[in-house]
Amino acid sequence: MNKTWRPYIAGALAGVLAVLSVVVSTPLLGSGKYLGASTTFVKAAGFAEKTVASEHVANNPYFKGTKVNIDWQMMVVAGIFLGALVASRLDGSFKAERVPPVWSDRFGSRISVRAIGAFLGGAVAMFGARMADGCPSGHGLSGLMQLSVSGFISMAGFFGTGVLVANLIYRKGGVK
Repeated sequence: MNKTWRPYIAGALAGVLAVLSVVVSTPLLGSGKYLGASTTFVKAAGFAEKTVASEHVANNPYFKGTKVNIDWQMMVVAGIFLGALVASRLDGSFKAERVPPVWSDRFGSRISVRAIGAFLGGAVAMFGARMADGCPSGHGLSGLMQLSVSGFISMAGFFGTGVLVANLIYRKGGVK
């Protein structure tokens, strides 16, 4: 089947979701909440830590200001995962693979190397998102929606860095 989504429709739906996040959260929470995901991963880490060291979470200055709870943002992240799964199943593009061909062609087919690469990439991305106090959806999409200068700068940075890193890693003669 493999009938992919049209980019303009998917982009428009993402825009509608961004507007709805503000419209719906304003009366419910008292202020407009824009899309963002990086705080959710910190809260998930707090949940995990509570099971082994609850006193540390209770005394942590960050978690005193950012409560460890299941909130709308955590539901958005769960929805991103479930929505991507459902969409890929519906359009026939879903396939389970331990090592994608583009990775295997460049770095070999060892699962351990792929897992380490994925973990390190995720850790670097999360470190950057937390250091910047926001992720591409928070600074980028929500910032652009508000026509914020920082939104334009951050999206240019995200896009440019992505292109640069992809070229360094995957082009012929690149890192090996």
